[in-house]
Amino acid sequence: SGTPNRTPISQSRPPEGSNTPNFGPSRLLDFELEMAFITTDVNHLGESIAIEDAQNYIFGLVLFNDWSARDIQGWEYAPLGPFLGKSFASTISPWIVTLDALKPFKVESPKQEPKPLPYLKQSGKKSYDIHLQAFIQPENKEETLVSHSNFKYMYWTMVQKLTHHTSNGCNVRAGDMMGSGTISGPTKDSYGSMLELTWRGQNPIKLKDGSERKFINDGDTVIMKDYCENNEVRIGFGDCTGKVLPALE
Repeated sequence: SGTPNRTPISQSRPPEGSNTPNFGPSRLLDFELEMAFITTDVNHLGESIAIEDAQNYIFGLVLFNDWSARDIQGWEYAPLGPFLGKSFASTISPWIVTLDALKPFKVESPKQEPKPLPYLKQSGKKSYDIHLQAFIQPENKEETLVSHSNFKYMYWTMVQKLTHHTSNGCNVRAGDMMGSGTISGPTKDSYGSMLELTWRGQNPIKLKDGSERKFINDGDTVIMKDYCENNEVRIGFGDCTGKVLPALE
């Protein structure tokens, strides 16, 4: 957190009437409001982690901004999949909050229909009530809250993801980090990216300084915050902050 990153440069879709891809700075820079878990144990290469054991391999959680360049991503996604549109920057919060500390905030995850295959069938509360917020702050201006979501909206739980990830025998090491994917809730103000919040730029968001955003501009700072709270305690993860600098051309 606090490390600035530059707008990435790469290929994007050719303009209409041309067969030559564009090459230049991204014009559709986006954040993704996510969390990530940190592993605490290892499995041997070729071995999978059973779902009933998976939680023992997870040390704790961090807040995670999985920066994305939508125009680069859209061009390379088929046939390559995620590549330069995702690899240029990631931001995480300063604190890893352990699962022990999060126990008072365990909740049921969303009902899964159709039912998962047996190797992904879980029992008990495997999700957490963690409030998530995303703000955009233009340079030298006041920040504006643009999203308020919650980790409990995630359809697949951490233990299911770790179990599936290792089902082919992939080994994990202590200290590996695995992202949750974008955390979007059921309402428009709980969507976890500008792609969703503005419906790919069709519905710009108005900020407190009067400016509008379809995506993230050079000079903007994206600030993410999250916390758990009940009548006895409030737990924060620390701000997850990153400022966007202009591309180097």
